[in-house]
Amino acid sequence: MLNNIGLPGLLLIAVVVLVLFGRGKISSLMGEVGKGITAFKKGVKEETEEAKESLEAARDVTPEEEKDKV
Repeated sequence: MLNNIGLPGLLLIAVVVLVLFGRGKISSLMGEVGKGITAFKKGVKEETEEAKESLEAARDVTPEEEKDKV
């Protein structure tokens, strides 16, 4: 359905959105989107680091320590 919009169609959509919402509202919205993307990337990075730490901790556990835990 949206395969053949092209550049003129996208420009028309951008102009209509700009007229409807105004420059100030759009710039604040884009700022919030940027903050959301930054927060998402930070969360993914922290989760990846946490997963690496847990894998390293699992490697450090000897079989004798595992028997003691059970």
